[in-house]
Amino acid sequence: MDLRQLEILRAVAQTGSFTSAGQQLHLSQSAVSRQILLLEEELNEQLFLRLGRKIRITPAGTTLLGLSERMLEDLERTRASILDSQQSVSGTVRLVGGMTVCLYVFPPLLKAFRKDHPGVEVKLTPGATPRLIRQLRSGTADLGLLTLPIDDPNLVATPVLREELLLVTAPAHPLARKKPITPKDLIGQPFVLFEAGSNSRKAIEVFFMREGIAPKVVTETENVEIIKALVEVGMGIAIIPYQAVAREVRAGRLFCARIAGQQLVRETGWVHLRLNRVPRAVQEMMRTLERVHPKLKLSLGPQPRRKNAAAPAPEESDTDG
Repeated sequence: MDLRQLEILRAVAQTGSFTSAGQQLHLSQSAVSRQILLLEEELNEQLFLRLGRKIRITPAGTTLLGLSERMLEDLERTRASILDSQQSVSGTVRLVGGMTVCLYVFPPLLKAFRKDHPGVEVKLTPGATPRLIRQLRSGTADLGLLTLPIDDPNLVATPVLREELLLVTAPAHPLARKKPITPKDLIGQPFVLFEAGSNSRKAIEVFFMREGIAPKVVTETENVEIIKALVEVGMGIAIIPYQAVAREVRAGRLFCARIAGQQLVRETGWVHLRLNRVPRAVQEMMRTLERVHPKLKLSLGPQPRRKNAAAPAPEESDTDG
């Protein structure tokens, strides 16, 4: 038994005719019949029933056909992978992500990606997770970096980032002068939160429920820039990823701190359609993030208080985040 015989078997099963299979494979009808006969003699099983001019595959033939499909598909994937590795990456990657990811992860990621793969066109679409999932499922987007979990049998989700969620206030807020900040300190405070139903909001709501906090929600939005602007003018406090506020905290425009006794994180992952073979450009995008990852500001580390600062520097509570 060899691959050519399995290829002939598949062609006969697909066309329902020895003659048509020969035409498809550029073989004579007699050559096709001969190879099927050799297979039947080797296996001591009839693979096709001859019913006049019609043929019907037998159970043994169906079993061998399954093997044929698997081996030929694996061979094609291997061949394509080898050819891909010999060529520069080209084509288009339709990338999607939430607002925070688009603002703080995609810029350094795409800068590095375009440097290594200038022949790939990247089309970026920001949006809310439910809409982006629909685009990925329908094939109108190739790859998404979304807040997990994503529960969809048609999609593959691979965790890649763990972002620390921190309490953020205006520098003049009373909580900015308190250390440590405990969950009880948040009771009765006005909050500017991520939109209800989002995975980021769900992670925060788990903390609220665990600590018995009924937040007074001033506004809800998926736009992290709106959240920061409202917090900065004193409309409320927020819980958002550190990388979204690192610049404003360094500039003294916002204050951030961990909540004592808490480890608040959100997990973000690559999401794409469940395919036999992921396009190489998509694979390269995911590999590029592995290289960029160490440069991202995903958590608040111990930071010294700066001299002559107009507002308190980032503060860390007694627990690890």
